[in-house]
Amino acid sequence: MTSTATASPAQAAPADGAALPVATPAATRRAALRLIRPDGPAFALILVLNALAAGAGLAGPWLLGRIVDTVRGGGGVRTVDRLALVLLVCALGQLLLTRYARVAGHRFGERTVARVRERFTDRTLALPAATVERAGSGDLTTRGTADIASVAWTLRDAVPEVFLASVQVLFLLGAVACVSPLLGLCGLGLLGGLPAVRWYLRRAHPAYLAEGAATSALAELLAATAAGARTVEALRLQERRRTAGEAAIAHCRDTRTRTLFLRSVLLPTVDAASLLPVVGVLLVGGVLHGRGAVSLGAVVAAALYLRQLSAPVETILFRLEQLQSSGAAFARVEGLGRAPRMTTPAAPAAPHLPRPSREPGPSPAAAVVPDVPAVPAVPADDRIDVTAVHYAYGDGQDDVLRGVELTVRPGERLAVVGPSGAGKSTLGRLLAGIDAPRSGAVTVGGAPVAALDPEVLRRQIVLVTQEHHVFLGTLRDNLRLAAPGAGDAALHAALVAVGAEWAAELPDGLDSALGAGGLRLDGAQSQQLALARVVLADPHTLILDEATALLDPRTARHTERALAAVLRGRTVIAIAHRLHTAHDADRVAVMEGGRLAELGSHEELVAAGGAYAALWHSWHGRGPSGPPAPEGGSGSGRP
Repeated sequence: MTSTATASPAQAAPADGAALPVATPAATRRAALRLIRPDGPAFALILVLNALAAGAGLAGPWLLGRIVDTVRGGGGVRTVDRLALVLLVCALGQLLLTRYARVAGHRFGERTVARVRERFTDRTLALPAATVERAGSGDLTTRGTADIASVAWTLRDAVPEVFLASVQVLFLLGAVACVSPLLGLCGLGLLGGLPAVRWYLRRAHPAYLAEGAATSALAELLAATAAGARTVEALRLQERRRTAGEAAIAHCRDTRTRTLFLRSVLLPTVDAASLLPVVGVLLVGGVLHGRGAVSLGAVVAAALYLRQLSAPVETILFRLEQLQSSGAAFARVEGLGRAPRMTTPAAPAAPHLPRPSREPGPSPAAAVVPDVPAVPAVPADDRIDVTAVHYAYGDGQDDVLRGVELTVRPGERLAVVGPSGAGKSTLGRLLAGIDAPRSGAVTVGGAPVAALDPEVLRRQIVLVTQEHHVFLGTLRDNLRLAAPGAGDAALHAALVAVGAEWAAELPDGLDSALGAGGLRLDGAQSQQLALARVVLADPHTLILDEATALLDPRTARHTERALAAVLRGRTVIAIAHRLHTAHDADRVAVMEGGRLAELGSHEELVAAGGAYAALWHSWHGRGPSGPPAPEGGSGSGRP
């Protein structure tokens, strides 16, 4: 079934030629704020707990400095014991506060990443089929797995640690300034690492985006090669695919080497800069203590405070690299929201169509076009009109459809035939709304197909191809995807209607598990399962594009006739590769070179002696002057 989609001007163009866009840094920041806003109180609690933990940690060096001064001043053991006890209590308090801050941070991260996953799923399901086809499964899969995993890890682990480390740095510098303003100036030695940080930040984001794109490209190449392994072997393309794979791996390695180089410059530089304040305090503090400007305890406390800086600074640096990586990953995840989507325009309620009532089901093939405005429309009837349609795959490409004019009457069985590359499947995609014409119009009931509300269009058109998917679950679960409320009797009837007698022989019947660990359906059984879903969805118009290609000729014809009986009164458009389908149709549309060359009944076109007659005689192994083909035309079974 088909749906519509629109693309707003604000949508970002795909990055680096990819079909799926990447969010801009500003859009990524806004999206991050939107994620935090629903959990504002929890976020505030994290900040408070981290601040208290950092504050508790400040007591240790100060108390140790007091102990040093007490001992030098001849204080008693009891005073030292009290200070040591307070030091222990503060350390325990810091431990508990840090633990609860981490727990709160992890809970916040899990809730937030759950929203990221849910939104990603919603956006993925709303993507037009054409967009997914052009993008390839590799990019979408990488964004939904590796990128979301990176975001999840950052929200759960990195963000709480960076919060705590940042608060500790601020508090430690403030504590040094309180102990001695002069010694506090030594903390400015940390600024020596700023040039390296700025150098890194300017280069990290694009470098990690490039790494993510390279990973997606590699995943897409491997997935395509694995899916088409038999074709690769049959055409002896192993060496070519191996070469392409090695090139993709090399490019992926180069992008990762680039990010590794950035880290190798940043981390040692800033690590060295974090030692400068400690060295400065020891040198300056020694001079000031010798002159009596500061006490030895103050020097010890300041040195310990600044020495403690190394741990949070290292944490920030280590997490900074991961934050850059996950920031790029989040930009790719968030970019999905800027892709063209199937939308539900505000349309008036659809009038009762002159059809039997039925339960809407999910689409075996969803489709949209990103450049068609979502204009509210309601079909006046079930007639389909194709008017002066031109279509090309991509800008600057030659048209594959040229001035096609066609009317499909309600309840008609139309066969579309022609040689390979004639534009048959392309016409089917336009009729289903998967793509929109470059010029001209495709309408149903006078309404543009791509402008229909998805709920209305779902009752109108279903496109079924030879690409079918069997979902993990029972046979009943797979069938009820099309009609969630269907009873067992309706499910059995749908299976019988498409000739799937094998289902009645399963030991567990409709409860038989399919997929890994259960029954593995072959290609023909998978096609029959998909066609049974169509029967349950009960559309008005059914477009079959090689939907029975994996069935043997006898089973295919039996299935097509069974479907025709079930869908009597519905419109059936068959992209015919076996000409017995055309023989059984009410009319035959002959495509040649992207144009509609002939249109008429089987008998009329055979008698006309044109392109269809040539195809018919060739299919039966006879030349144009040969004896006429027998009626019924089961023929030789040639494809």
